[in-house]
Amino acid sequence: MQELYRLGKNLKTLREQYHYSQTYVARQIGITAQSYHAYECGVTVPTLQNFIKLAELYDVSMEELLE
Repeated sequence: MQELYRLGKNLKTLREQYHYSQTYVARQIGITAQSYHAYECGVTVPTLQNFIKLAELYDVSMEELLE
């Protein structure tokens, strides 16, 4: 459960560093803004495909998203 919290927190931090909106990130990975919001809140986790897309979007490793 702790990993979900860290993932959501890291996604939000990275998004804010890049000055992206949740809607922008959602469009880039092909999901709804509501689904992306759920990732940041730790309600749901990205599919492996979306997890890879997020790592590529933010130019970080998948491990870094969980740290």
